[in-house]
Amino acid sequence: MKPISESEFNNLYQTGKLAFEKGCYRLSIENLEKACQLASFYTRVGGEARIWLVNAYEAGRETEKAIALCEELTAHPHLETKKQALRLLYILKAPQLKRPEEWMTKIPDLNADTNNLIKYNPPSNGKKIKPPPQIVLEDFSKINTKDNRFIWLSLIVSGLTLTGLLFL
Repeated sequence: MKPISESEFNNLYQTGKLAFEKGCYRLSIENLEKACQLASFYTRVGGEARIWLVNAYEAGRETEKAIALCEELTAHPHLETKKQALRLLYILKAPQLKRPEEWMTKIPDLNADTNNLIKYNPPSNGKKIKPPPQIVLEDFSKINTKDNRFIWLSLIVSGLTLTGLLFL
């Protein structure tokens, strides 16, 4: 273990965390491993860096390394680091559940077979002209022209209502 260079440690630690949060797990592992070499195992920041490294190992599919480091961290002198290590170890050692196939969504591989893909046909240059809608004329002989008593009734009721409102 080298003597700690605080600015170098902080730079590597922050770069590793940022890479982890962006999904660049390989880069995160590299930076966090270097940061862990600079920080003592028994310090609080050394424990935090190693917890991040456990998460990066797991995200980078290096579960064995994550479990081994997590088991070491269960003996860490800092209580919060020890608790986090125990929680992570519990999660890492949990059995993987098998999911039924009907729960899974199959994503097609777009690079696999280009022959079966639907080809894009660009539209032709000739514009299709829509014919104007035909005007359908009503046959006036079929229209009911007889007086409807409802219209007269509604006019009388409306008139009485307006007259009643005027005298109030």
